Amino acid sequence: MHPFRKAVESGDIDAVTALLAEDVVFTSPVAFKPYPGKAITAAILRAVFRVFEDFTYVREIANPDGRDHAFVFTATVAGKKLQGCDFLHFDDEGRIDEFTVMVRPLSAAQALAEAMGARFDEIGREAAGQ
Repeated sequence: MHPFRKAVESGDIDAVTALLAEDVVFTSPVAFKPYPGKAITAAILRAVFRVFEDFTYVREIANPDGRDHAFVFTATVAGKKLQGCDFLHFDDEGRIDEFTVMVRPLSAAQALAEAMGARFDEIGREAAGQ
């Protein structure tokens, strides 16, 4: 099992954060522009840990050199079942430098957007170290 998957499935957000490169770029399924940087990405992921219920990875796909991974998952947000995928790229040091998330169906993506939007001020303060 990949260390990222192991950290997520065990709920170890500190281990997940340790895998992020300082210059990681997070691309959200519900926001137009990407979020650059480890602090904001870690804060977003901590909020996701609180928003998702019944989170489970169901498939892991990797390219032969191990630098690109796709982790397919299921979860529930505000009573809506969703399917999603974390697309990760790893830099030369084995840190995540690109983190893109996609989810479906639209109703679940909307529930996710609402749940995360309600926490965005908190996410911003956390990323700023406040």
